[in-house]
Amino acid sequence: MEAFWHRFSDLFDQLGLPSDVESIKTFIDTHSPLPDSVRLEEAACWIPGQAQMLKEELMKDADWAEVIDRLSLALRRSS
Repeated sequence: MEAFWHRFSDLFDQLGLPSDVESIKTFIDTHSPLPDSVRLEEAACWIPGQAQMLKEELMKDADWAEVIDRLSLALRRSS
């Protein structure tokens, strides 16, 4: 089975968010730091459909899981 690598821009497209570099940076800067006690899909920045997509893809350990984990780490960094 061939692995598929998604980029942040692919994930932001999938979530229906602006996916250019500056928009992604702004999103991360705006919503950081996400406390360790908050699961990524439970963060206040998501609408229900986005939260559901993140939760389902992580539960399935799907192709999206790696880039979702990277987003989680990026949002947990200190400002």
